[in-house]
Amino acid sequence: MDALESMNEIHKDVLREIANIGSGNAASSLSRMVGQTIDIKIPDIHIMGFNEAIDYLGGPETIMIGTLLFLTEGIEGMMMFLLPVEVVCDLVNMLMGTEITSHEEIDEMGYSIINECSNIMSASFVTAVAEMTDLIIDISPPEATLDMLGSIMSVPSIYFANIGDSLLVMKNELEIEGKTTSANVLMLPDMPSLKKLMSSLGIDF
Repeated sequence: MDALESMNEIHKDVLREIANIGSGNAASSLSRMVGQTIDIKIPDIHIMGFNEAIDYLGGPETIMIGTLLFLTEGIEGMMMFLLPVEVVCDLVNMLMGTEITSHEEIDEMGYSIINECSNIMSASFVTAVAEMTDLIIDISPPEATLDMLGSIMSVPSIYFANIGDSLLVMKNELEIEGKTTSANVLMLPDMPSLKKLMSSLGIDF
């Protein structure tokens, strides 16, 4: 059985709270890094297939930065952070003092900064989840890629096909320097991990 498809509304509310805390922690870390206030709203939570998620997030040709990491130990599966290309450009400009307007203008130093931002946000999100659930969660070194969404999503869709056909899509709305944009977190845990996650919070699954 697909682990995510078996969830009821109580389980979804629990995941929504986890996503809210994790995303807030990631946004706070990013805010400290760039020296700017970053406001974040409670994320929208959806369970959908990989192709549906691609369409929901803008379509296969949408350029984004995707950071993939593997969850091990306490929870097993995968997580991916997706940021729109305009956010990537804004972050590079804030940290390097540049005025780039396209991802095509990002140089090697800019990509290094993108990787660092992705790593910090990923680690902050997972740390918040681990503290909330009292679970020890290890993660692989995050790998950031700037590409079309369809290409980015092809890797986890093939690699994790044995876990399930659906994934958890957490869509966050961010406000940076008066600009509103989205930041998305995708999560695909296996069934034992989802049970362990719920059990750690006193929820039957």
